[in-house]
Amino acid sequence: MSEPTEQEPQGPPLTRKVRVSDIEDEASKTIAITEAERAEIVDLLDLVALEALDFDYLLRRGGGGRVHLSGHLKADATQTCVVTLEPVPASLDIPVEIDFWPRPAIESLEKRAEDPSQAGLIDWPEAITDDTIDLGPVVYETFATALDPYPKKEGASFQWSQGNSEPEDRESGPFAALKQLKKP
Repeated sequence: MSEPTEQEPQGPPLTRKVRVSDIEDEASKTIAITEAERAEIVDLLDLVALEALDFDYLLRRGGGGRVHLSGHLKADATQTCVVTLEPVPASLDIPVEIDFWPRPAIESLEKRAEDPSQAGLIDWPEAITDDTIDLGPVVYETFATALDPYPKKEGASFQWSQGNSEPEDRESGPFAALKQLKKP
C-alpha cells in the first residue's frame, strides 16, 4: 500500500485573468464573485457569511508595458466576535491602487533594490506574466487583509479574573489531595 500524500496546494480562491493586449483604457469594469468562490472565501477566512464582495476598477496602460489598476473594493461580511463568539458585521469600502510590470522590469527593480542607495521604494509592482494579469488575487488579498483580525462585538470586553485575592485555604489548595494520600 502506498502512504497517503499531502494534498496538492490549490490555486487562489479567486482568479480573473485579463490579457494586457485586450485592455480598454479607462473602461470601467466590475468583478462580482460566484457562489462557489463565496463559499471558498468564507471557509478560507473562517467567516460566518460573505453577503457581498464587488470590485469596481479601471485599467490604464502605461509606458514600458506597464499597467496601472485603480479600483474600489466593497464587501459585506460577518465575522465571529473573539470575545463572545457572536456574529459581528463588517462593511468594507477600500480604495485600491496597484501597478503591474513586465517581468524584466521587475527583475531590474530587484537588482536596484539590493543597492542600499535605492532604499525607500514605495509599493512593489505585481508581475505581468505571458501578457496576462490576474485581478482575482488582488481582490482576495485586499479583502482578507482589510478584515479585522480580532473582531469584537460592540460593548464586548475581556474581563480577566485573577481568582480569589485572599490566601488559599491550606486544605483546599492544589496539593491538598496529595496531602490526603500521604496521611496514615
